[in-house]
Amino acid sequence: MLKKIKKHSCDEGGVSGEIIHGDNLLVLQDLSKKYRGAVKCVYIDPPYNNGEDYSHYMDNREHLEWLSIIELRLKLLRDLLADDGSIWISIDDGEVHYLKVAADKIFGRENFVTTVIWQQRTTRENRKAFSNNHEYILVYAKNFKRFAAVANKLPGTQEIIDRYKNPDNDPRGPWQSVSANVQAGHAVPSQFYEITSPSGRVHSPPNGRCWAYNKARMDKEIAENNVWFGKDGTGVPRIKKFLRDKVIKVTPETIWLAEECGTSKSAKKQLLKMFPDETVFDTPKPEELIRKVLSIATNPGDLVLDAFLGSGTTAAVAHKMNRRYIGIEAGDHIVDIVVRRLRYVIDGDADGITKVEGWRGGGGFEFLRYTAD
Repeated sequence: MLKKIKKHSCDEGGVSGEIIHGDNLLVLQDLSKKYRGAVKCVYIDPPYNNGEDYSHYMDNREHLEWLSIIELRLKLLRDLLADDGSIWISIDDGEVHYLKVAADKIFGRENFVTTVIWQQRTTRENRKAFSNNHEYILVYAKNFKRFAAVANKLPGTQEIIDRYKNPDNDPRGPWQSVSANVQAGHAVPSQFYEITSPSGRVHSPPNGRCWAYNKARMDKEIAENNVWFGKDGTGVPRIKKFLRDKVIKVTPETIWLAEECGTSKSAKKQLLKMFPDETVFDTPKPEELIRKVLSIATNPGDLVLDAFLGSGTTAAVAHKMNRRYIGIEAGDHIVDIVVRRLRYVIDGDADGITKVEGWRGGGGFEFLRYTAD
């Protein structure tokens, strides 16, 4: 059962999340009673089984034992997911292919969404045969079609915004042009006519094409300077689309660079700044990386779950992004690091994604401990 520990909770300002101390297998079994089908996004950063001896845990198990541990938890996490929910699993080269085969069996190959490649370091490692600068995030949906229908696109990049120009000094600001003719498969007779450009040149739609508007509408758009005929006024007519009228959203790509999503080094630097007196995690995930995951997979108010909470990054990011969250961690550092970190968040800490999210503090969380009786 889960028991609230008041001295570690911080719920005076309301409850945004639950931080749970205990074995994640037992906790997930307990949570299934209340949260089955309710979680919009699961992000987990499980041990990679890479043979390393880290500050807070040994990451070295026999392969089949490690795989069995992960599979048991993935099955429970699948059942907690909403029908349009998704799970994002961080992993490296050593076990990624075995993990994908296991996840295919649990979620169904048809529900595999993609593999994200994250540039987790920018420096070169010269002591090895190859400098391994990336990790993976395997993405699965509870139901691929339902997830695809609700997954969010991302804000347009500066590169896309820079495509908007203003060669005619239009007072409405930058714009880009799109074709004024379209396929004629479902055209009506009023979409076939001639357009006379400002220079006097006459344009007809190409074979198999028609104008996007009827003549009356096209004449109106031309009169309102919404059609571009090129700098010399002789070009094929194109329709002007203004940046000010456009909410630019783009489909996420699968290569996530450090300049946008941070690195393990930048994440550790943030932790050391917060906890100069503690032994922090060696390879934490940056807030910027988790922000991108949650930006795609969730909306404000949705429920996020991290069953390998570690240093608390997922909880901190979910809190700043106005998502509800559940974080599970077995280590005792959950008090010394995670609870302290979330208190900083509630107080309006200045680091991580605080500035980009406009975070000013607030909210709260409950600290729960799992006991067998």
